Amino acid sequence: MEAKSNSYSLNLPTLLRRRNSSPDVPEDVDYYRSHLNDPNWDFSQLPTASTETFIEKGQTSSWSDHSLHETETETASQFDSTRIGTSRLDLREAKVEECSDESPYAEVRAAVPNTDDPTIPVNTFRVWFLGIVLSGILSALNHFLLPRWPSVAISALIAQLVALPAGKFLEWLLPTRKFNTFGYVWSFNPGPFNVKEHTVITIMANAVYTDVYATTIFATQRVFYNEVPAVGYQLLLTMSSQLIGYAWAGLTRQFLVWPASMIWPSALVSCALLNTLNRNWGKKETKHISREKFFLFVAIGSTLYYFLPGYLFTGLSMFSWVCWIAPQNQTVNTLFGYNTGLGLGFITFDWSMISWLGSPLVSPWWTEANLFVAFIIIYWVIAPILYFKNVLFAKFMPISTSTAFDNTGMPFNISAVIDDNGLFDEEKYKAYSPLFMPINLQLAYGTQFALITAVVVHTFRQLIQTVAPSRCHSQPCVVWYRHDIVRQFRRSLKDEKDIHSRLMTAYPEIPGWWFGAMFIVAFVFGIVAIQVYPTEFPVWAYILALAISFMFVVPIGIIRAITNQIAALNVLSEFIAGYVLPGRPVGVMIFKTYGYVPMYQTLFFMNDLKIGHYMKIPPRIMFMAQVIASTLACFICVGVQQWQFGHIPDMCMPWQKDGFICNDVATFATASIIWGGIGPRRLFSPGMMYNWVLYAFLLGALLPIPFYMLARRYPTTIWRYVNIPVCFAGLAQLPPATGINYSAFCTVGAFFQWFMRRYHFRWWLRFNYILSAGLDIGVSIGIVVIFFCLQYPKGGIELNWWGNTVWQNTFDAMGMPALVPNGTFGPQQWS
Repeated sequence: MEAKSNSYSLNLPTLLRRRNSSPDVPEDVDYYRSHLNDPNWDFSQLPTASTETFIEKGQTSSWSDHSLHETETETASQFDSTRIGTSRLDLREAKVEECSDESPYAEVRAAVPNTDDPTIPVNTFRVWFLGIVLSGILSALNHFLLPRWPSVAISALIAQLVALPAGKFLEWLLPTRKFNTFGYVWSFNPGPFNVKEHTVITIMANAVYTDVYATTIFATQRVFYNEVPAVGYQLLLTMSSQLIGYAWAGLTRQFLVWPASMIWPSALVSCALLNTLNRNWGKKETKHISREKFFLFVAIGSTLYYFLPGYLFTGLSMFSWVCWIAPQNQTVNTLFGYNTGLGLGFITFDWSMISWLGSPLVSPWWTEANLFVAFIIIYWVIAPILYFKNVLFAKFMPISTSTAFDNTGMPFNISAVIDDNGLFDEEKYKAYSPLFMPINLQLAYGTQFALITAVVVHTFRQLIQTVAPSRCHSQPCVVWYRHDIVRQFRRSLKDEKDIHSRLMTAYPEIPGWWFGAMFIVAFVFGIVAIQVYPTEFPVWAYILALAISFMFVVPIGIIRAITNQIAALNVLSEFIAGYVLPGRPVGVMIFKTYGYVPMYQTLFFMNDLKIGHYMKIPPRIMFMAQVIASTLACFICVGVQQWQFGHIPDMCMPWQKDGFICNDVATFATASIIWGGIGPRRLFSPGMMYNWVLYAFLLGALLPIPFYMLARRYPTTIWRYVNIPVCFAGLAQLPPATGINYSAFCTVGAFFQWFMRRYHFRWWLRFNYILSAGLDIGVSIGIVVIFFCLQYPKGGIELNWWGNTVWQNTFDAMGMPALVPNGTFGPQQWS
């Protein structure tokens, strides 16, 4: 089929004034000063249009001359407006009829070309070879590194950067001979490695870089419930929970992918990076070091440096120097400890500690500021006050840990309150102990409860105003983005096809029965897993969990597509499961998985589908790439976990010498016994010890309103930056994360995302995200090399000297509480 690039090339507004050209810096620099959906957006300024077209710029390939800066595929758009400019991007959308050959959205017009060449080869040997290899390596390494403390995740950005030189190498290496197989002509090397091949490989990496959630269930069953799950059960449950999302993506793509109104900011960022990398490949630098060479130097330096905090001098990682001075002062260790303390401090020399929450070089500065202010108020002000006042017996436990405790001050023994079938035994519970939660764990549940209602109030237009406008009169009752989201929802079925949708008509659409078949297969896998194997998880609960998850796909998907924010359903799923499956901790874990993962996976798949939509990838190839990569990840993650428990001594134990202590598993197990064993009725109902946590639902609903009113009254002040859901969502890692993870994250973020962006913008634009990628991959390689070469073989080589033991010989590392009970503490009777 002939390319349609010429027929759709009309004037493209460059949005803002032109800049002097630079070999590696986009010309429309002012555009980068505005974050998509930035709270400081200026609606009053009109954009300055350029009359140049893609054709006039020589734009006939499948990437644009207007390339954006690099960032991670899975992160939010980084176009924040912390640097003041004379021009602002106008968010007001153009009318569809006036942009028949352009996207009606300025952001899309700036990031995605309105041309396509359907003759570019996509379904090639290079795609499947590199996609499978890179996806497999990424999935295996991330799952291997996840249980380790401190840990680091290898971003899909790494695969995106590696794929281009690897593809160019195969272009040089592979033979160009053509083969005829049953009438289908193909070749190992059909021509130059192109941006569409690069896109498919990136999408396969996106599908697997996050860990397979269900594997945490299996680790919890092994460590805390003394069960060894069958391999068949593990594979069925992982494939079921991961693949159902693909079916839902097919059912909702007409709402969340096809309409021009669903812009998906993170997809725009990925497209911009793909365009930039491919457009600049092979160009020689004349004034400065190239991005490729800079990345190589950073990655090598980061790998070598990590031997210091990761092996030779681990005190540089846990640099709680105040605790070293007073190792047996409990108050000092509570305040300044990096293990079970509040982490009051800003110094660590380990990138894996700094990037525990994600790379601080890619989050917008206003987001990091919201997060840090909320963290200081809740965990550095409220938490120590509650702790030292011994509220709810807090001083009998460490202040910050993901572990629950019994009335002797020891970690709560889950096996002491369950029977031989893994069910909760109330009589054993009465004979043992009530469950006590450390202060930070209580606050963690409170912030996540508040998040659920804060997201609703922050994003949705009130239903009363929609049904009966007179009730609200002229006063806004629900705040940020309400008009945009409701308008997008109402228009999604009525939108005319924009240029990108029309260009995609050149490719056969995915048949609906493919998605239906995928859902049936995944659903049956789930039925077999929960019925054949002992899970105590009934089919009706399975269907209920899926219904809850599916119910939120479109509303949360619309929020994600417009604002790039996502509300997790894991805590809500646990809360519901605790009431409908009382006394079944394993069943609650599975309920949470099906009530949360399919929705979460669907939204990530939607993001990838939108990338393919923008980059003009044939939908059927997109479907196959995602399914193959995700299925492969299920087998790899289950296999890696089997190997870890079979070959790493004391796997997931707090004393594991190599750091494989599985903090996430401890948190998961605590949640399973809180919600599924003892149950929310015994902990959170009126009159119970932790009933106050439920008031967080009300707090989350009320907090966004005053900040909205302040922002509306003073639209040019700091109040417009306040984002309550971001405040609560960012605290989800606490515990097991501690204060140093947040303080170091925000300190480094302030330097790069505020200072460097504001005062050295062109350097930031060229190197910031490449620096982040280099640091991430260097630490990842360093961890793997140290473990397999120095720590694992024949018992390993240990360096027992002061620099590696000083931080371990403190009350902080030991988890010493402020008070040691004389026998037991707490109530004498419980039920």
